[in-house]
Amino acid sequence: MQSTPALPTDDSTTAWMRLGNCRNYPPATFFPSDGVGVDRARKICNGCPVLDTCLEYALDQRIEHGVWGGCSERERRRILKRRKISV
Repeated sequence: MQSTPALPTDDSTTAWMRLGNCRNYPPATFFPSDGVGVDRARKICNGCPVLDTCLEYALDQRIEHGVWGGCSERERRRILKRRKISV
C-alpha cells in the first residue's frame, strides 16, 4: 500500500514546494535554454501533486524565467494576458 506524502507543517507560502516532482532534480533542469529542455521539464511536471499551486505561484509572483507549473515563460505571459483581458 502506497502512502500519500504528509503535507508540510510549514506555514510559509512556499511550503508546497517540498511536495513537487521537481525536488528530485537539479534546479537548472527547470531553467532550460532551449525547447528540448522545456519539454523535459514539462514531462517532470506532468502529474505533479502541486502543479496548479506552482503555476499560480509563478503567475502571482510574476516569475519571468523557467518552467513553473508545467508552463514556459511564454505560456505564463499568455495566461496573464488572457486573465487581464477577461477581468
